[in-house]
Amino acid sequence: MHIRPVVTYACETWALKETIKQKLLIFERKILRRIFGPNRGTDNCWRIKTNNELDKLIKNHNIVKHIRSLRIGWLGHLIRMGDQRLVKKLYKWKPIGGRAVERPKIRWEDDTMNDLRKMKVTNLNMARDRLAWRRIIEKAKTFTFEVVVP
Repeated sequence: MHIRPVVTYACETWALKETIKQKLLIFERKILRRIFGPNRGTDNCWRIKTNNELDKLIKNHNIVKHIRSLRIGWLGHLIRMGDQRLVKKLYKWKPIGGRAVERPKIRWEDDTMNDLRKMKVTNLNMARDRLAWRRIIEKAKTFTFEVVVP
């Protein structure tokens, strides 16, 4: 799929809200329906492919799982990064003061850690072993994160 790199540009740093996940899935299915085209049914009528048929065609490698795997890969890169790098300093930086009194915003780190928790990954030091971390990234591409499809 050649549209994914365009849609997921810099997605390693996104905190995914449910509404954004749903919009991404809807967009991906729209593109897939355009690519794979309609089916001729048993009654010789044309019909579009269902969401389940599209999932089978792409082997459940949807765009949200792809983004999650890229974010987990970026987290591993951050963990392995030297402490003097600017990106690592910004990652560890804690702002002075607090947030306004309202519902807390979803943060990238919390969202990514939640994904790892669902995958039962608790030891972040595994990121120092690139091969082990790559296996976790591959697992994230097919792991079921209870995505609700509209």
